[in-house]
Amino acid sequence: METLQEKHVVITGGGSGIGAAITDALAEKGTRITIMGRKLDRLQEKVKTIKQAFAVSVDVTDLDQVEQGFAKAVANHGTVDILINNAGNAISVPFHKMGLEDWNTMLAVNLNGVFNCTQACLPSMRKQKWGRIINIASTAGLKGYAYVSAYCAAKHGVIGLTRALALETALDGITVNAVCPGYTETALTEAAIENIFQKTNYTKAEVQMQLLQNNPQKRFVQPEEIANTVFWLCQHDSKSITGQAVPVAGGEVM
Repeated sequence: METLQEKHVVITGGGSGIGAAITDALAEKGTRITIMGRKLDRLQEKVKTIKQAFAVSVDVTDLDQVEQGFAKAVANHGTVDILINNAGNAISVPFHKMGLEDWNTMLAVNLNGVFNCTQACLPSMRKQKWGRIINIASTAGLKGYAYVSAYCAAKHGVIGLTRALALETALDGITVNAVCPGYTETALTEAAIENIFQKTNYTKAEVQMQLLQNNPQKRFVQPEEIANTVFWLCQHDSKSITGQAVPVAGGEVM
């Protein structure tokens, strides 16, 4: 089996949570890594511990920033071989109280960002006849959850885009897949628990139980489990896996 050594990987939202775990996992395989995100100080702190890593400040919702960021990445590490669209965010609010600004923000971060970054590197992947595009979606792209309707809509869109683009690139040596984590032990989940705790009479333990009630394993997914799945999809021998939405959720979605 060929290795991923010296492949250039771009990871959006790579400075924390799932993105940081993916960064660590792929760095161990000898890849050249560019991590992107809005908080440059956090990114720079992350790359201090990683050989062949480069940090670029990019807001994935801003097309000009994306184009400039990918130009810097290519100038520093060469053609992008693997793109991990991980940047995202969630807002929890009942649909009837949701404003258009919140709706547009969720689509911009979680769906438009995937579009922007994929368009930035797809032409070079096609030219070299090899590439891996992995979109970090969510089980919210496979089912519905109350109070995060905009997030669900965006993540469903990511999976639809994944499937369509997999067909368009099937003869180009490129695979396009989505990884769909369930509730994962990250700062984003901690913030969601805190938000529910502050707005209800539930204890934090009760909030956690509610979040895990549909997970047969009754535990939060670990970021490293997502990273392992991403690595599997990146490999040369995974070339027949494309257009898939892979749940990593303890059996919540089957």
